[in-house]
Amino acid sequence: MILPTINQRLKRSAGPEFAKRGIVFIDRKEQETFFSWADIYQRAQMAAGYLRKLGIQKGDRVAIVLPTGISFIDSFLGCQLIGAIPVPLYPPVRLGRLDEYFEKTASMLQAANICALVTDRKIKRIIGQVIARYNPKHGVILEANLQQGPSYNGDQISPDHLAMAQFSSGTTQHPKPVGLTHRQILSNVDAILGSISADEINSNPSGCSWLPLYHDMGLIGCIFPALSYPGTICLIPPEVFLAKPAIWLRAISRHKTLLSPAPNFAYAYCTERIKDKDLEGCDLSSWKIALNGAEPVAPEHIRSFIERFQKYGFHPNALTPVYGLAEASLAVSFSELEEKFKTVFFDREALQNGMASVATTDQLVTEMASVGKPLTGFDIQIRDDENNLLPADRIGQIWVKGPSIMQGYLNNTPSPIQDGWLQTGDIGFVHEEELFISGRAKDIIILRGRNHSPHDIEQAVDNVEGVRTGCAVAVSDISNGAEKILLFVEYRAQRPGLLADCRKAVLKATGINLDEIVLLAPGTIPRTSSGKLRRKETLKRFHASKLVPPKKVTSLYIAGAFAKSAIGYMKRKQS
Repeated sequence: MILPTINQRLKRSAGPEFAKRGIVFIDRKEQETFFSWADIYQRAQMAAGYLRKLGIQKGDRVAIVLPTGISFIDSFLGCQLIGAIPVPLYPPVRLGRLDEYFEKTASMLQAANICALVTDRKIKRIIGQVIARYNPKHGVILEANLQQGPSYNGDQISPDHLAMAQFSSGTTQHPKPVGLTHRQILSNVDAILGSISADEINSNPSGCSWLPLYHDMGLIGCIFPALSYPGTICLIPPEVFLAKPAIWLRAISRHKTLLSPAPNFAYAYCTERIKDKDLEGCDLSSWKIALNGAEPVAPEHIRSFIERFQKYGFHPNALTPVYGLAEASLAVSFSELEEKFKTVFFDREALQNGMASVATTDQLVTEMASVGKPLTGFDIQIRDDENNLLPADRIGQIWVKGPSIMQGYLNNTPSPIQDGWLQTGDIGFVHEEELFISGRAKDIIILRGRNHSPHDIEQAVDNVEGVRTGCAVAVSDISNGAEKILLFVEYRAQRPGLLADCRKAVLKATGINLDEIVLLAPGTIPRTSSGKLRRKETLKRFHASKLVPPKKVTSLYIAGAFAKSAIGYMKRKQS
């Protein structure tokens, strides 16, 4: 029987037959803490009782600003049991950009009409300025107190009740609050689980993730499938992965993980950063499903990862490009699981003119990875700017329809949905019944009437010595009347000839002779909370002379941030 709400699935997973399944938290020292689903259900009941005691009711929206840990799970599932709507937001992990964080977080609290904010003592000391700008009705709730409430079994919740709100990534504009019901989320979870063979998942119901829990790929794509099956999910804080990426692969080996997703940059990051000595004794042969999504897929990065880790048992067929977005409750299309990822060499000039034509020569080609076919229940259409349906091999705007598509944004934000179809904002085409992504509509570079994907330009410099992989931004600039193409590149190490080598690499890969290349210190390019590049914001800051690296984080800087937060909090109290 299909259980239509998260609460029902949580209660079922707490049964004695699943006592050895649950969540494993892995810290920086690779120490592990296990909570069974029964433990998690009990903790959620205590959190629910505490939230009710504070006056939080069904339908109230509760922000969760916590790192990866059991307290996040307590807060999220506690809200579910009373019918409150959890809104996960990212904690202040980039301390060098606190002013930017304060402003953005306060605006998101207001956009989602938050009534309470759950966090820990450390984060509370930092975010006083956020609370000074937006004061929730029920104030700040410390996660340490959630287990002090009377146990509450939960309310009867409709499958069409909002289960959560999450913010869109905001790569081209401000993030927007996406409201998702139990039915929408779980229909997507079931489609994901349904794409995995019964034999595979029955023999090894395990996953591993370092993805942030405020991001749909980490929450909907990892936690909910484990809860629904139920299985076991290992969780690593994202900051731990970035500092020590080998921890991810060692955890997969240790727990014989079947499924673990990541964005494209993570596979390139592992290839570049992990040393052989870090993986002594590792066996990655259990990792049959390595989903690659959330950002453009680079075939070269996939091949490099396979070549690098095949000797540890990683199978070439495991890497699976996928496509999804927050407004669809995550997944829209999957490549065939357990088959080698598919790429096609297209004629570059045809692509620039809006057509996908398979190349007949090795000259002037662009290699693109398929992101597969629609999941069960989904449809995909390609339309032109006048909303007319386009045939196969024509490039246009991607529209999707399916059971997990949101009903709309919260708080009367204009909806991109027409007659049940979601305008994704992405550009792509269908070739031989499979979807290929060209990029975001608002990021496409138009030069002399031809379209150019910024990803092709950016990825061209990934292998240039001294360039930080995945840390380049290409934009079109018409601010002074004449159209120019600029490339912003973060360097790993400056050296003579770096600019010239970047220019040559782009010219060879795309045929574009860049007007200007700007070298930047590490961490300068602005990103979304999930790590995606913000191209338009990069250009905006460049023209305002504000494209600068993060402030150096020192004890004095942090003390100053604490002091500002305290002053902001006191001003709010006095008013």
